[in-house]
Amino acid sequence: MRKFKSAVIAAAALAPVVVPPSASAAPRAPEPAVLVAAADGRMLGHLPYGDVPTGELVAVPAGFSVGATCRLNRAVLPDLERLRTAAADTPGVGNTLRGISCHRSIAHQTAVFCHGAHHAACVDAIDRARSVAPPGYSEHATGYAIDFGLRPTRACPDVNYCFASTPAGQWLLAHASDYGFELSFPAGNAQGVTWEPWHWRWVGTGPDVPGAAAARSLFARARSTFPARPAARDVRAANAAVVPVPVGRLAHAAVPLPDISRARVRRR
Repeated sequence: MRKFKSAVIAAAALAPVVVPPSASAAPRAPEPAVLVAAADGRMLGHLPYGDVPTGELVAVPAGFSVGATCRLNRAVLPDLERLRTAAADTPGVGNTLRGISCHRSIAHQTAVFCHGAHHAACVDAIDRARSVAPPGYSEHATGYAIDFGLRPTRACPDVNYCFASTPAGQWLLAHASDYGFELSFPAGNAQGVTWEPWHWRWVGTGPDVPGAAAARSLFARARSTFPARPAARDVRAANAAVVPVPVGRLAHAAVPLPDISRARVRRR
């Protein structure tokens, strides 16, 4: 009996001591995710883009930017001004289109990807990347991309799906391609990026437009592998087939929109 008791005491001495966690102990923050590019060079579905040299960027005319001054590659401005003029002449649209976000440096994109209320997105990077590109993988770094918005907002917040159903959003879907802009992330795109009816990239209305060749070269892989819808039309190459919409009115038929009744609204 004594030997048995001694064995029990010895076993108890060797057993690990479990200390209950203190009720006042602060929970440990989750470790940030380590992002690794796939074999094809993409990061969570996004293609890599370097930062544009600052000397190629210019500020857009006053009145277009919301918040910080919108800066774009200088080649974009002529078509952007033509687009804004045409939109302003359209009843129901008028002078409502604004630039919510234009060029964003890689450093700025890091803050967008991880900052503020979205700091946990650096841990759940896969979920975050569905609506925001990781730093170094954003079209905004090229100086050719614009996130359009409305002022006044007309009850549609910035970077929201409802933008596609507004008169200005409908006008862009019908006519932005005539000015060299194309929708980078259409609904159900193969990249797995959230449908972004507000995000447009410029590639020019034809390869001979000043600056368009460089833009098209930069987006060549995206355009061939993950086509934009609508894609920019080569107006100069097919001018005989282009039927201009009469100034002062919208296209007769509304652009059909995907069913987003089950979509989760995401803010960038």
